[in-house]
Parts: sequence; C-alpha cells; structure tokens
Amino acid sequence: MSGLQQTTPVIGIFASDKGPGDPERASLMGEAGRLFARRGVRLVCLAENDALPVPLITAARAAGGTVDVLADASIVLPPALANVPVSVVPERAARHAQLAAMSTILVVLPGSLASATALFETWSSTPSRPIVFLNRHRAFEVLRGFAGDVLSHAVPGYDRNLQFADTVEDLWNKVNWLLQQQTT
Repeated sequence: MSGLQQTTPVIGIFASDKGPGDPERASLMGEAGRLFARRGVRLVCLAENDALPVPLITAARAAGGTVDVLADASIVLPPALANVPVSVVPERAARHAQLAAMSTILVVLPGSLASATALFETWSSTPSRPIVFLNRHRAFEVLRGFAGDVLSHAVPGYDRNLQFADTVEDLWNKVNWLLQQQTT
C-alpha cells in the first residue's frame, strides 16, 4: 500500500439543537459524533446565528475526532470548545460553498429548520454532493417520498446520491457505501 495516498474522508454535517423538534437531538448528535470520530472521519459543521452543534463537536472530540467549524462573524465558542478550529466566513453563501467544497459527503441529522435551510443552501452550491439523512422518527419522510416520487423521474442516479438511514449505525453503513462508490 506504499504507493497509495490515503485521505481522511470529510463529512459536512448539519445538526442543530435550536428550536422545536426532536428532544433526542443532543443525544443523536453525541452518538453520531462518536461514531464518525471512531471511524476516522473529519467533520465540518456550521455555526450561524448563534446555533452551534455543541453535543456533536464535544462527543467527536472526546472520541479523538477532528472537527472544523465554519462560522459567521457572530460566533462565540463556549470555553469547552476554545481550541476547536474555527474559520470565520462572514458571507453566508461563501460559507456554504466552502463547506460543500471541503466535504466528500453531506450528512443531515434531525434538527431545526435552520439546519435544513443550511443544507439546502450548501447542497445547491454543489448539487452533485451525496447526502445521507438520519431519518430518526421519520424526520425526513417527506423528503424520502419526494425523492421517490419526483426525483426518481427527473434526476438520473438520484438513489446513489440521496440516502436515508434509520439509525446512527445505519448512517455509517450508508456513508461508508458512498465513500466506497467514490473510490471505484
């Protein structure tokens, strides 16, 4: 294997614990952060409008993972995250484009409308980027139906680039499958 260059997969992850939604979001973020850290994945997330996925970052770092934050100018990290790398990108569109450019795959955890909006803005800057949704408690069932009913007729290969997982363990299976598809 000496002639091959191994690169660390980078996952752009969308998670939020602000606003109404699933009360288990913080524990899901922690579980996902630990899982990806143990698998050697580097995470990139957004910090916008005072929303920062602290449970995700804390769990990933505690498990030995790497997390980078792309933030707006208002970001103030809590003291526990003082040594997390933060890149301030003031313009929203540029921040989302940078996250898309840095990421191999996008992962979406159940969260708020803010994280769904950020996902859409990021994905629209690089629409070929694969996305895996954690469909816990059917959080993304409407999108799954839309994909099957509309995208299946209009977007060739949509089923390769749009995956839905029901558990965090299954989330890794889908991400790993997509990573393997990109190397073959």
